[in-house]
Amino acid sequence: MADLSALARRAASQGIDILLLPEAYIGGYPRGTHFGCVIGDRTEQGREEFARYFDAAVDFGDTVGEGGAGAGARWVKKELSSTAEGVQRGDGTRERLEDIARETGVFVVTGAIEKAGGSMYCAVVYVCPTEGIIGKRRKVMPTGTERLVWAQGSPATLAAVSTTIRGVRVNMAAAICWENYMPLLRQSLYAQNVNLYLAPTADGRDSWLSLMRTVGIEGRCFVVSSNMCVRKPSAASGAVPSQRQRRSSVVEEENGIEIALPCSETLDKRPRCVRDNGFEIALPSHSQEQQKEQQAEGQRGHKLQHRKSVFDEDGNEIVLCCNEDDGESQANGQKTTAAADAKTQANRRKSVFDEDGNEIVLCCKHVDGTAQAANGEAKNRSARSRHGTGRDPSSFVCRGGSSIVSPFGDVLAGPQWDDDDGIIHADVDMRDCVRGRLDLDNAGSYSRNDSFRLTVQGLDLDPLPY
Repeated sequence: MADLSALARRAASQGIDILLLPEAYIGGYPRGTHFGCVIGDRTEQGREEFARYFDAAVDFGDTVGEGGAGAGARWVKKELSSTAEGVQRGDGTRERLEDIARETGVFVVTGAIEKAGGSMYCAVVYVCPTEGIIGKRRKVMPTGTERLVWAQGSPATLAAVSTTIRGVRVNMAAAICWENYMPLLRQSLYAQNVNLYLAPTADGRDSWLSLMRTVGIEGRCFVVSSNMCVRKPSAASGAVPSQRQRRSSVVEEENGIEIALPCSETLDKRPRCVRDNGFEIALPSHSQEQQKEQQAEGQRGHKLQHRKSVFDEDGNEIVLCCNEDDGESQANGQKTTAAADAKTQANRRKSVFDEDGNEIVLCCKHVDGTAQAANGEAKNRSARSRHGTGRDPSSFVCRGGSSIVSPFGDVLAGPQWDDDDGIIHADVDMRDCVRGRLDLDNAGSYSRNDSFRLTVQGLDLDPLPY
Protein backbone atom coordinates (compact mmCIF):
# COMPACT_ATOMS: atom_id res chain seq x y z
CA MET A 1 0.00 0.00 0.00
CA ALA A 2 2.90 2.32 0.67
CA ASP A 3 4.22 1.70 -2.85
CA LEU A 4 0.77 2.29 -4.32
CA SER A 5 0.49 5.57 -2.45
CA ALA A 6 3.90 6.66 -3.71
CA LEU A 7 2.99 5.78 -7.30
CA ALA A 8 -0.28 7.71 -7.05
CA ARG A 9 1.57 10.77 -5.77
CA ARG A 10 4.10 10.51 -8.60
CA ALA A 11 1.24 10.20 -11.09
CA ALA A 12 -0.44 13.28 -9.64
CA SER A 13 2.79 15.27 -9.94
CA GLN A 14 2.88 14.40 -13.67
CA GLY A 15 -0.72 15.48 -14.24
CA ILE A 16 -1.98 11.91 -14.69
CA ASP A 17 -5.72 11.48 -14.11
CA ILE A 18 -6.13 7.68 -14.16
CA LEU A 19 -3.59 5.22 -12.76
CA LEU A 20 -3.86 1.54 -13.69
CA LEU A 21 -1.82 -1.00 -11.73
CA PRO A 22 -1.22 -4.67 -12.68
CA GLU A 23 -3.13 -7.83 -11.93
CA ALA A 24 -2.67 -8.93 -8.31
CA TYR A 25 -0.68 -5.77 -7.50
CA ILE A 26 -2.00 -5.95 -3.94
CA GLY A 27 -1.52 -9.41 -2.45
CA GLY A 28 0.93 -10.59 -5.09
CA TYR A 29 0.97 -12.84 -8.13
CA PRO A 30 2.24 -16.34 -7.14
CA ARG A 31 4.40 -16.81 -10.23
CA GLY A 32 6.36 -20.05 -10.30
CA THR A 33 4.80 -21.84 -7.35
CA HIS A 34 2.54 -24.91 -7.38
CA PHE A 35 1.57 -24.93 -3.69
CA GLY A 36 2.77 -28.53 -3.38
CA CYS A 37 0.01 -29.85 -5.63
CA VAL A 38 0.06 -32.70 -8.11
CA ILE A 39 -2.90 -34.72 -9.30
CA GLY A 40 -3.98 -36.89 -6.39
CA ASP A 41 -1.71 -35.38 -3.75
CA ARG A 42 -1.05 -32.17 -1.79
CA THR A 43 1.93 -31.63 0.51
CA GLU A 44 1.93 -30.13 3.98
CA GLN A 45 4.47 -27.55 2.84
CA GLY A 46 2.15 -26.54 0.01
CA ARG A 47 -0.76 -26.14 2.40
CA GLU A 48 1.35 -23.91 4.63
CA GLU A 49 2.39 -21.83 1.60
CA PHE A 50 -1.28 -21.44 0.66
CA ALA A 51 -2.06 -20.30 4.21
CA ARG A 52 0.64 -17.63 4.02
CA TYR A 53 -0.68 -16.46 0.65
CA PHE A 54 -4.19 -16.30 2.11
CA ASP A 55 -2.87 -14.17 4.98
CA ALA A 56 -1.34 -11.73 2.45
CA ALA A 57 -4.65 -11.31 0.59
CA VAL A 58 -6.83 -8.31 1.46
CA ASP A 59 -10.34 -8.27 2.91
CA PHE A 60 -12.54 -5.60 1.35
CA GLY A 61 -15.43 -6.55 3.63
CA ASP A 62 -17.46 -8.07 0.78
CA THR A 63 -19.37 -11.35 0.82
CA VAL A 64 -18.84 -14.43 -1.37
CA GLY A 65 -22.18 -13.97 -3.10
CA GLU A 66 -23.94 -16.20 -5.62
CA GLY A 67 -21.41 -17.59 -8.08
CA GLY A 68 -18.69 -15.40 -6.56
CA ALA A 69 -20.54 -12.16 -7.32
CA GLY A 70 -20.14 -10.64 -3.87
CA ALA A 71 -22.81 -8.25 -2.57
CA GLY A 72 -22.62 -6.03 -5.66
CA ALA A 73 -24.15 -2.56 -5.31
CA ARG A 74 -24.90 -3.10 -1.62
CA TRP A 75 -21.16 -3.48 -0.94
CA VAL A 76 -20.26 -0.50 -3.15
CA LYS A 77 -22.77 1.72 -1.35
CA LYS A 78 -21.64 0.42 2.06
CA GLU A 79 -25.08 -0.94 2.88
CA LEU A 80 -23.93 -4.23 4.39
CA SER A 81 -24.89 -4.68 8.04
CA SER A 82 -21.72 -3.80 9.92
CA THR A 83 -20.88 -0.82 7.67
CA ALA A 84 -24.41 0.54 7.98
CA GLU A 85 -24.09 0.34 11.74
CA GLY A 86 -20.84 2.32 11.71
CA VAL A 87 -18.57 -0.69 12.15
CA GLN A 88 -15.80 -1.14 9.59
CA ARG A 89 -16.03 -4.25 7.45
CA GLY A 90 -12.86 -5.86 6.21
CA ASP A 91 -9.25 -5.07 7.11
CA GLY A 92 -9.23 -1.36 6.21
CA THR A 93 -7.78 -1.78 2.69
CA ARG A 94 -10.86 -0.25 1.10
CA GLU A 95 -10.65 2.84 3.30
CA ARG A 96 -6.92 3.20 2.68
CA LEU A 97 -7.39 3.07 -1.10
CA GLU A 98 -10.12 5.68 -0.91
CA ASP A 99 -7.84 7.93 1.16
CA ILE A 100 -5.02 7.63 -1.41
CA ALA A 101 -7.31 8.52 -4.31
CA ARG A 102 -8.84 11.45 -2.43
CA GLU A 103 -5.48 12.84 -1.27
CA THR A 104 -3.84 12.62 -4.71
CA GLY A 105 -6.84 13.41 -6.92
CA VAL A 106 -5.95 10.37 -9.08
CA PHE A 107 -8.54 7.83 -10.17
CA VAL A 108 -6.90 4.53 -9.15
CA VAL A 109 -7.65 1.15 -10.70
CA THR A 110 -5.66 -1.68 -9.18
CA GLY A 111 -5.52 -5.44 -9.17
CA ALA A 112 -5.80 -7.13 -5.79
CA ILE A 113 -6.06 -10.60 -4.31
CA GLU A 114 -9.26 -10.47 -2.31
CA LYS A 115 -10.31 -12.98 0.31
CA ALA A 116 -13.94 -13.57 1.16
CA GLY A 117 -15.02 -16.46 3.34
CA GLY A 118 -12.36 -19.13 2.85
CA SER A 119 -11.60 -18.38 -0.82
CA MET A 120 -9.48 -15.91 -2.73
CA TYR A 121 -10.43 -13.98 -5.86
CA CYS A 122 -8.33 -12.08 -8.36
CA ALA A 123 -10.09 -8.71 -8.23
CA VAL A 124 -9.94 -5.21 -9.66
CA VAL A 125 -11.27 -2.15 -7.82
CA TYR A 126 -12.20 1.26 -9.29
CA VAL A 127 -11.38 4.05 -6.83
CA CYS A 128 -12.71 7.54 -7.56
CA PRO A 129 -11.08 10.55 -5.84
CA THR A 130 -14.48 12.05 -4.95
CA GLU A 131 -16.84 9.09 -4.57
CA GLY A 132 -14.53 6.39 -3.24
CA ILE A 133 -14.76 2.88 -4.64
CA ILE A 134 -17.47 2.85 -7.33
CA GLY A 135 -17.03 -0.73 -8.51
CA LYS A 136 -15.22 -4.00 -8.05
CA ARG A 137 -15.02 -7.09 -10.20
CA ARG A 138 -13.61 -10.59 -9.81
CA LYS A 139 -11.82 -12.59 -12.49
CA VAL A 140 -14.31 -15.01 -14.01
CA MET A 141 -11.75 -17.48 -15.37
CA PRO A 142 -8.38 -17.84 -13.59
CA THR A 143 -5.77 -19.11 -16.03
CA GLY A 144 -4.24 -22.57 -15.79
CA THR A 145 -2.89 -23.37 -12.34
CA GLU A 146 -4.15 -20.03 -10.99
CA ARG A 147 -7.30 -22.10 -10.42
CA LEU A 148 -5.45 -23.92 -7.62
CA VAL A 149 -5.76 -20.85 -5.40
CA TRP A 150 -8.20 -18.40 -7.01
CA ALA A 151 -11.93 -19.04 -7.09
CA GLN A 152 -14.01 -18.08 -10.12
CA GLY A 153 -15.77 -14.74 -9.93
CA SER A 154 -19.21 -14.09 -11.34
CA PRO A 155 -19.68 -12.55 -14.83
CA ALA A 156 -22.16 -10.23 -13.10
CA THR A 157 -19.12 -8.30 -11.82
CA LEU A 158 -18.15 -7.33 -15.41
CA ALA A 159 -20.29 -4.18 -15.16
CA ALA A 160 -18.58 -1.06 -16.49
CA VAL A 161 -18.35 2.08 -14.35
CA SER A 162 -18.57 5.74 -15.32
CA THR A 163 -16.84 8.85 -14.05
CA THR A 164 -16.21 12.37 -15.28
CA ILE A 165 -12.63 13.61 -15.69
CA ARG A 166 -11.85 17.15 -16.84
CA GLY A 167 -15.46 17.49 -17.98
CA VAL A 168 -15.30 14.34 -20.11
CA ARG A 169 -17.37 11.25 -19.39
CA VAL A 170 -15.28 8.09 -19.17
CA ASN A 171 -16.88 4.66 -19.33
CA MET A 172 -14.34 2.08 -18.21
CA ALA A 173 -14.20 -1.64 -17.59
CA ALA A 174 -11.40 -4.11 -16.95
CA ALA A 175 -10.64 -7.52 -18.43
CA ILE A 176 -8.01 -9.28 -16.34
CA CYS A 177 -5.06 -10.93 -18.09
CA TRP A 178 -6.16 -13.91 -20.22
CA GLU A 179 -9.81 -12.92 -19.96
CA ASN A 180 -8.76 -10.75 -22.88
CA TYR A 181 -8.43 -13.94 -24.94
CA MET A 182 -12.17 -14.61 -24.40
CA PRO A 183 -13.96 -12.98 -27.37
CA LEU A 184 -17.40 -13.08 -25.76
CA LEU A 185 -16.10 -11.43 -22.61
CA ARG A 186 -14.53 -8.66 -24.68
CA GLN A 187 -17.83 -8.23 -26.50
CA SER A 188 -19.66 -7.91 -23.17
CA LEU A 189 -17.49 -4.86 -22.42
CA TYR A 190 -17.88 -3.36 -25.90
CA ALA A 191 -21.66 -3.76 -25.53
CA GLN A 192 -21.58 -1.46 -22.48
CA ASN A 193 -20.12 1.30 -24.65
CA VAL A 194 -16.75 1.58 -22.91
CA ASN A 195 -14.33 4.17 -24.22
CA LEU A 196 -11.54 3.16 -21.84
CA TYR A 197 -10.69 -0.55 -21.82
CA LEU A 198 -8.37 -1.62 -19.00
CA ALA A 199 -6.23 -4.76 -19.14
CA PRO A 200 -4.22 -5.42 -15.97
CA THR A 201 -2.14 -8.51 -16.65
CA ALA A 202 0.76 -10.76 -15.69
CA ASP A 203 1.55 -11.72 -19.31
CA GLY A 204 4.96 -10.37 -20.30
CA ARG A 205 5.23 -11.88 -23.79
CA ASP A 206 5.82 -9.86 -26.94
CA SER A 207 2.55 -11.16 -28.41
CA TRP A 208 0.49 -9.36 -25.76
CA LEU A 209 0.81 -5.99 -27.48
CA SER A 210 -0.75 -7.33 -30.68
CA LEU A 211 -3.80 -8.38 -28.66
CA MET A 212 -4.09 -4.93 -27.09
CA ARG A 213 -3.93 -3.30 -30.54
CA THR A 214 -6.67 -5.66 -31.71
CA VAL A 215 -8.84 -4.69 -28.74
CA GLY A 216 -8.35 -0.99 -29.50
CA ILE A 217 -9.45 -1.40 -33.11
CA GLU A 218 -12.19 -3.92 -32.35
CA GLY A 219 -13.79 -1.89 -29.57
CA ARG A 220 -12.94 1.58 -30.92
CA CYS A 221 -11.72 2.45 -27.44
CA PHE A 222 -8.51 3.47 -25.73
CA VAL A 223 -6.72 0.51 -24.19
CA VAL A 224 -4.42 0.67 -21.17
CA SER A 225 -2.54 -2.47 -20.18
CA SER A 226 -0.45 -2.60 -17.03
CA ASN A 227 1.90 -5.48 -16.30
CA MET A 228 4.22 -6.14 -13.41
CA CYS A 229 7.96 -5.92 -13.98
CA VAL A 230 9.68 -8.30 -11.57
CA ARG A 231 13.38 -8.89 -11.07
CA LYS A 232 14.72 -12.37 -10.37
CA PRO A 233 15.41 -13.02 -6.69
CA SER A 234 19.03 -12.98 -5.63
CA ALA A 235 20.88 -16.10 -4.61
CA ALA A 236 20.35 -15.01 -1.02
CA SER A 237 16.61 -15.51 -1.35
CA GLY A 238 16.99 -19.20 -0.61
CA ALA A 239 15.83 -20.49 -4.00
CA VAL A 240 17.39 -23.84 -4.84
CA PRO A 241 18.81 -23.84 -8.38
CA SER A 242 18.83 -26.86 -10.62
CA GLN A 243 22.06 -28.68 -11.40
CA ARG A 244 22.55 -26.70 -14.57
CA GLN A 245 21.73 -23.40 -12.86
CA ARG A 246 24.39 -24.05 -10.21
CA ARG A 247 27.15 -23.90 -12.79
CA SER A 248 28.60 -20.50 -13.58
CA SER A 249 28.23 -19.81 -17.28
CA VAL A 250 28.46 -17.14 -19.93
CA VAL A 251 26.94 -16.93 -23.39
CA GLU A 252 28.99 -16.00 -26.43
CA GLU A 253 27.15 -13.15 -28.15
CA GLU A 254 28.24 -14.12 -31.63
CA ASN A 255 27.01 -17.68 -31.70
CA GLY A 256 24.83 -18.01 -28.62
CA ILE A 257 26.72 -21.04 -27.29
CA GLU A 258 26.51 -21.51 -23.54
CA ILE A 259 29.96 -22.02 -22.03
CA ALA A 260 30.27 -23.46 -18.55
CA LEU A 261 33.08 -21.83 -16.60
CA PRO A 262 35.65 -24.04 -14.85
CA CYS A 263 34.61 -25.00 -11.34
CA SER A 264 35.85 -27.36 -8.68
CA GLU A 265 32.60 -29.28 -8.31
CA THR A 266 31.26 -31.33 -11.21
CA LEU A 267 27.48 -30.94 -11.12
CA ASP A 268 26.67 -31.49 -14.78
CA LYS A 269 27.41 -34.98 -16.05
CA ARG A 270 27.06 -34.20 -19.75
CA PRO A 271 30.09 -34.79 -22.03
CA ARG A 272 32.22 -31.70 -22.63
CA CYS A 273 35.42 -30.45 -24.18
CA VAL A 274 37.85 -27.73 -23.10
CA ARG A 275 38.68 -24.79 -25.36
CA ASP A 276 42.06 -23.14 -25.75
CA ASN A 277 41.04 -20.32 -23.39
CA GLY A 278 40.27 -22.79 -20.61
CA PHE A 279 36.48 -22.57 -20.90
CA GLU A 280 34.66 -25.87 -20.63
CA ILE A 281 31.82 -26.38 -23.13
CA ALA A 282 29.01 -28.74 -22.11
CA LEU A 283 27.98 -30.80 -25.13
CA PRO A 284 24.52 -32.23 -25.87
CA SER A 285 23.76 -35.42 -23.96
CA HIS A 286 24.38 -38.71 -25.77
CA SER A 287 23.64 -42.33 -25.04
CA GLN A 288 25.96 -44.29 -22.75
CA GLU A 289 27.39 -46.16 -25.75
CA GLN A 290 28.28 -42.87 -27.47
CA GLN A 291 29.85 -41.54 -24.28
CA LYS A 292 32.00 -44.68 -23.96
CA GLU A 293 33.13 -44.30 -27.57
CA GLN A 294 34.04 -40.64 -26.97
CA GLN A 295 36.00 -41.55 -23.83
CA ALA A 296 37.89 -44.27 -25.72
CA GLU A 297 38.61 -41.76 -28.48
CA GLY A 298 40.05 -39.33 -25.93
CA GLN A 299 42.23 -42.02 -24.35
CA ARG A 300 43.80 -42.69 -27.76
CA GLY A 301 44.97 -39.07 -27.72
CA HIS A 302 42.58 -37.85 -30.36
CA LYS A 303 40.58 -34.65 -30.06
CA LEU A 304 36.83 -34.82 -29.67
CA GLN A 305 35.40 -35.66 -33.08
CA HIS A 306 34.11 -32.69 -35.02
CA ARG A 307 32.24 -32.52 -38.29
CA LYS A 308 34.11 -31.32 -41.39
CA SER A 309 33.85 -27.68 -42.39
CA VAL A 310 34.93 -25.24 -45.10
CA PHE A 311 35.40 -21.45 -45.17
CA ASP A 312 33.64 -19.16 -47.64
CA GLU A 313 35.13 -16.00 -49.17
CA ASP A 314 34.05 -13.86 -46.20
CA GLY A 315 35.83 -16.09 -43.72
CA ASN A 316 32.64 -17.67 -42.32
CA GLU A 317 33.04 -21.31 -41.33
CA ILE A 318 30.38 -23.58 -42.85
CA VAL A 319 29.92 -26.89 -41.03
CA LEU A 320 29.08 -29.79 -43.33
CA CYS A 321 26.09 -31.99 -42.58
CA CYS A 322 28.01 -35.28 -42.30
CA ASN A 323 31.45 -36.75 -41.64
CA GLU A 324 32.93 -37.52 -45.03
CA ASP A 325 36.32 -38.86 -46.00
CA ASP A 326 38.82 -36.35 -47.28
CA GLY A 327 37.98 -36.75 -50.96
CA GLU A 328 34.26 -36.45 -50.43
CA SER A 329 34.80 -33.53 -48.05
CA GLN A 330 36.69 -31.62 -50.74
CA ALA A 331 33.94 -32.29 -53.25
CA ASN A 332 31.27 -31.21 -50.82
CA GLY A 333 33.40 -28.24 -49.83
CA GLN A 334 33.53 -27.08 -53.45
CA LYS A 335 29.77 -27.50 -53.76
CA THR A 336 29.16 -25.62 -50.50
CA THR A 337 31.49 -22.79 -51.49
CA ALA A 338 29.73 -22.51 -54.84
CA ALA A 339 26.38 -22.41 -53.06
CA ALA A 340 27.67 -19.73 -50.71
CA ASP A 341 28.83 -17.67 -53.70
CA ALA A 342 25.39 -18.02 -55.26
CA LYS A 343 23.76 -16.84 -52.05
CA THR A 344 26.09 -13.85 -51.91
CA GLN A 345 25.19 -12.90 -55.46
CA ALA A 346 21.50 -13.22 -54.58
CA ASN A 347 21.98 -10.83 -51.63
CA ARG A 348 21.24 -13.44 -48.96
CA ARG A 349 22.81 -13.67 -45.54
CA LYS A 350 25.34 -16.42 -44.81
CA SER A 351 24.49 -19.37 -42.58
CA VAL A 352 26.09 -22.44 -41.03
CA PHE A 353 24.67 -25.66 -39.59
CA ASP A 354 25.30 -26.71 -36.00
CA GLU A 355 25.92 -30.26 -34.84
CA ASP A 356 22.20 -30.96 -34.56
CA GLY A 357 21.52 -29.90 -38.14
CA ASN A 358 20.01 -26.52 -37.21
CA GLU A 359 20.78 -23.68 -39.60
CA ILE A 360 22.22 -20.58 -37.94
CA VAL A 361 21.99 -17.31 -39.88
CA LEU A 362 25.16 -15.25 -39.51
CA CYS A 363 25.36 -11.51 -39.06
CA CYS A 364 27.14 -10.20 -42.17
CA LYS A 365 27.08 -7.28 -44.57
CA HIS A 366 24.65 -7.20 -47.47
CA VAL A 367 25.77 -6.52 -50.98
CA ASP A 368 23.03 -3.94 -51.36
CA GLY A 369 23.73 -0.92 -49.16
CA THR A 370 20.05 -0.04 -48.96
CA ALA A 371 19.16 -3.50 -47.73
CA GLN A 372 21.97 -3.27 -45.19
CA ALA A 373 20.68 0.04 -43.84
CA ALA A 374 17.12 -1.23 -43.66
CA ASN A 375 18.22 -4.34 -41.83
CA GLY A 376 20.25 -2.26 -39.40
CA GLU A 377 17.27 -0.07 -38.64
CA ALA A 378 15.11 -3.16 -38.13
CA LYS A 379 17.66 -4.53 -35.66
CA ASN A 380 17.74 -1.20 -33.85
CA ARG A 381 13.96 -1.17 -33.58
CA SER A 382 13.98 -4.73 -32.31
CA ALA A 383 16.62 -3.88 -29.71
CA ARG A 384 14.69 -0.83 -28.55
CA SER A 385 11.48 -2.84 -28.31
CA ARG A 386 12.87 -5.92 -26.58
CA HIS A 387 15.50 -4.41 -24.33
CA GLY A 388 13.76 -1.20 -23.27
CA THR A 389 15.99 0.51 -20.73
CA GLY A 390 19.09 -1.40 -21.75
CA ARG A 391 18.98 -3.54 -18.60
CA ASP A 392 19.71 -7.24 -18.90
CA PRO A 393 16.37 -8.94 -19.80
CA SER A 394 17.59 -12.20 -18.27
CA SER A 395 17.61 -10.57 -14.82
CA PHE A 396 13.80 -10.30 -14.84
CA VAL A 397 11.21 -12.94 -14.01
CA CYS A 398 8.64 -10.81 -15.83
CA ARG A 399 9.80 -8.01 -18.14
CA GLY A 400 6.62 -5.93 -18.02
CA GLY A 401 5.38 -4.60 -21.36
CA SER A 402 2.78 -2.06 -20.20
CA SER A 403 1.25 -0.08 -23.06
CA ILE A 404 -1.39 2.44 -24.14
CA VAL A 405 -3.19 1.99 -27.47
CA SER A 406 -5.55 4.24 -29.42
CA PRO A 407 -8.98 3.33 -30.87
CA PHE A 408 -7.23 2.89 -34.22
CA GLY A 409 -4.61 0.48 -32.90
CA ASP A 410 -1.76 3.00 -32.68
CA VAL A 411 0.66 2.47 -29.79
CA LEU A 412 0.69 5.75 -27.86
CA ALA A 413 3.06 4.66 -25.09
CA GLY A 414 5.18 1.60 -24.42
CA PRO A 415 5.64 -1.26 -24.50
CA GLN A 416 7.59 -0.67 -21.31
CA TRP A 417 10.22 -3.39 -20.94
CA ASP A 418 12.63 -4.08 -18.06
CA ASP A 419 11.57 -0.98 -16.14
CA ASP A 420 10.30 -1.63 -12.62
CA ASP A 421 10.17 2.03 -11.63
CA GLY A 422 8.87 4.20 -14.49
CA ILE A 423 5.31 5.28 -15.32
CA ILE A 424 4.20 5.50 -18.96
CA HIS A 425 1.39 7.88 -19.84
CA ALA A 426 -0.33 9.54 -22.80
CA ASP A 427 -2.64 12.50 -23.32
CA VAL A 428 -5.74 11.33 -25.18
CA ASP A 429 -8.79 12.81 -26.89
CA MET A 430 -11.74 10.63 -25.87
CA ARG A 431 -13.72 11.84 -28.92
CA ASP A 432 -11.47 9.61 -31.01
CA CYS A 433 -13.70 6.79 -29.79
CA VAL A 434 -16.71 8.48 -31.39
CA ARG A 435 -14.78 9.28 -34.57
CA GLY A 436 -13.84 5.63 -34.85
CA ARG A 437 -17.50 4.59 -34.82
CA LEU A 438 -17.91 6.09 -38.28
CA ASP A 439 -16.95 2.78 -39.81
CA LEU A 440 -16.96 0.27 -36.94
CA ASP A 441 -19.23 -0.21 -33.94
CA ASN A 442 -19.09 -3.85 -32.87
CA ALA A 443 -21.85 -3.38 -30.33
CA GLY A 444 -24.14 -1.41 -32.65
CA SER A 445 -24.13 -0.77 -36.38
CA TYR A 446 -21.52 -3.47 -37.06
CA SER A 447 -23.01 -6.12 -34.77
CA ARG A 448 -25.99 -7.48 -36.77
CA ASN A 449 -27.73 -7.98 -33.46
CA ASP A 450 -30.84 -9.17 -35.30
CA SER A 451 -28.91 -12.39 -35.98
CA PHE A 452 -26.12 -12.54 -33.40
CA ARG A 453 -26.99 -12.04 -29.76
CA LEU A 454 -24.97 -12.13 -26.55
CA THR A 455 -26.42 -12.50 -23.07
CA VAL A 456 -24.45 -12.66 -19.83
CA GLN A 457 -26.03 -14.07 -16.69
CA GLY A 458 -26.60 -11.30 -14.16
CA LEU A 459 -25.07 -8.52 -16.33
CA ASP A 460 -26.95 -5.60 -17.86
CA LEU A 461 -25.52 -5.03 -21.34
CA ASP A 462 -27.39 -1.80 -22.05
CA PRO A 463 -24.84 0.76 -23.32
CA LEU A 464 -23.72 3.58 -21.06
CA PRO A 465 -24.11 7.10 -22.51
CA TYR A 466 -21.12 9.22 -23.50
